Order: sequence, then C-alpha cells, then structure tokens
Amino acid sequence: MYKTTEITSAEIASDNPVHQRLLFPYVEAAKMVSGNVLEIGCGWGRGLQLLTQAADHYTGIDKNTDLIASLRQEYPQSTFIQANIPPLQGLADNSFDYIVTFQVIEHIENDDLFIKEAHRVLKPGGKLLLTTVNRIFSLTRNPWHVREYVADELKQLMQRYFPTVETKGIHGNERVMTYYEQNKKSVERITRYDVFNLQYRLPRWMLQVPYDIMNRVNRNRLLQQDGIAAEIQYTDYLMSNDPAGSLDFFYIATK
Repeated sequence: MYKTTEITSAEIASDNPVHQRLLFPYVEAAKMVSGNVLEIGCGWGRGLQLLTQAADHYTGIDKNTDLIASLRQEYPQSTFIQANIPPLQGLADNSFDYIVTFQVIEHIENDDLFIKEAHRVLKPGGKLLLTTVNRIFSLTRNPWHVREYVADELKQLMQRYFPTVETKGIHGNERVMTYYEQNKKSVERITRYDVFNLQYRLPRWMLQVPYDIMNRVNRNRLLQQDGIAAEIQYTDYLMSNDPAGSLDFFYIATK
C-alpha cells in the first residue's frame, strides 16, 4: 500500500515524526467540523476515525483506486469517490458544511481551480480547512510537489474566492525541532554531492524514485540515531498565529 514516502505510514517506525505531524491537524479539525464533511485527498484514511466521529456524514475523495476500495469496506457508512481533481465532478453546489484537505494542494497543477471548486461545493458560511508545507522549512526539493508556498502566497489565492481567510501555523516543540535539525544536517550530507544542482534542474518525474530511496534511507538512519524519531507524538505539535515561522500552514477559509 505504501509505495512512496509521500504516503507516510502509521506503521513504519521511521515515518513516525511525519505521521504525528500529519495527524495533528486532524485532531484540531475534529474539534471544528460538523454536519456534512468532505475530505479532498483522504489517502489511506489517517484522520478518518476522527472526522467520521465528528461529522454527520463524511465523504472522501482520492485518486488512488486501491485505497478508496479499501476504505469503502472499512467505513461502509461513509461515501468514497475515486477521482482525479480538480474539478470536483459530480458534487453539487452548496453541498458541504466543511471541507478538509491536508497536504494536498502542493500536488495540484491547477491550484486556482482547486480552490474555486472547494468554494463552489461549500454551503454559504461553510469552511475550508487546508494545510500545506511552509516552503521556507523544506530541506530539499520534493519532486512529488508541483509547488510549495509561503504564507501570503496561498492566502492571496484563497482570497480570490473566500471573503475571510485565517492563516495559522503548525509548530513543533523542542523535541520536534531537535529532530528537524538532525534531519536537516543529514539531508545536507546527502545533497552536498549534488554539485550540479540537479535536484532543481531535472524534471520532477526523474527525481521521484531516487528521492524516495534516499528519503527512506535517511529516515531509517535517523530512527537509529538516538530514539527521538520514535518518541514524537502529535501532542508535540501546536497551533499558533505565527504562520511565517511554522512548519506547516493551517488555513481556515469561510464562504
């Protein structure tokens, strides 16, 4: 099921820091959502248990056929749609109270249409909860990402369609940032051999397999280093009103 390090596992020990970082916004979202909830890019269902308990009805969309088939069996009371997005074909205007889409927009070619479609299917007063990485804290080029943002860039895009956009930041405590610095040094030891700066010059598709291999090697090495990777929990992350200095952005846009 986990063919790439971009699909971070809850079961692979070396993925734990990233898994906990990605789980944290679901914990926060579950405190906010209610009614009819749509998740765009549900993946293998990291936050499904939390969201389905908070929602009256949950609908998940993902392009991965196998994952969608598995989730349909595991959560028969919910709706799952296999689709490449955008657009959100088959979903009516003004249908959802909340949309959750975490770490997805950086993979989308047409990010403007992505936001426009989210606005379309939300009910008036509905909210879009969206996270994505802060480009400033990226350690290397991620070839699975079409683009990455700084805080104001994506906020300005969202404001084309949403009258109210609140930007928060997801931060890590001392334990998380110690791991981040260890990871940064480890990545720098690898990328110093890229003397021709190929990670930025080659097309993304050529870099995806080597990126996955080196990313897995790096995560395994960090796991063995001093135990911090295994100790990190979602409670080591927190939300603040300082998006510029955060690891990830957490946007709340209201229609």
